[in-house]
Amino acid sequence: MSDNNKILNDAALDQLFRSARTYNAWLPREVSDAQIHALYELYKWAPTSANTQPARLVFVKSKEAKEKLKPTLAPGNVAKTMAAPVTVIVANDLAFYENLPKQFPHADARSWFVGNDAMIADAAARNGTLQGGYLILAARALGLDAGPMSGFDQAKVDEAFFAGTTYKSNFLINLGYGDASRDLFPRSPRLSFDEAAKIA
Repeated sequence: MSDNNKILNDAALDQLFRSARTYNAWLPREVSDAQIHALYELYKWAPTSANTQPARLVFVKSKEAKEKLKPTLAPGNVAKTMAAPVTVIVANDLAFYENLPKQFPHADARSWFVGNDAMIADAAARNGTLQGGYLILAARALGLDAGPMSGFDQAKVDEAFFAGTTYKSNFLINLGYGDASRDLFPRSPRLSFDEAAKIA
């Protein structure tokens, strides 16, 4: 830990973790393009292995884009996604390694992946999902609420938004200002330390 690092106060920890919830209903408040850019500029600094950064994001905001997304959603996710100010498609670029000469100039990292489909898929899945988690925390840090979900048809999303590319959808995140008065489940229990962890 550097000398500049400080433990966040309880209000910040509550906002990021303890009081944060997965929202299913949204207040009618806009998320501006400027907020989206600020979110990206914060999120991008979080680490990935060999700085691979495989995640690719589509911030679905316009009415036209929402209508394109709608038929890909599981029935239980339609209403809340259509009501959310923004829905992020978190995808993975399976050609992420082509950027490694720029992103990881310390070694010939591109050569680690070229022709190794299993390694590409593994690194993309691990690091792209990690980046999606960072995006949720960055959104919370900037005062937004998030509703991550996986109830959608990946093939349909890929055809609608990523045809002709090397991108493959991973999961979705609704973003906005959550409405705690509607469709918010009671807080579910978490595993205790002894149930999920140990010190070796």
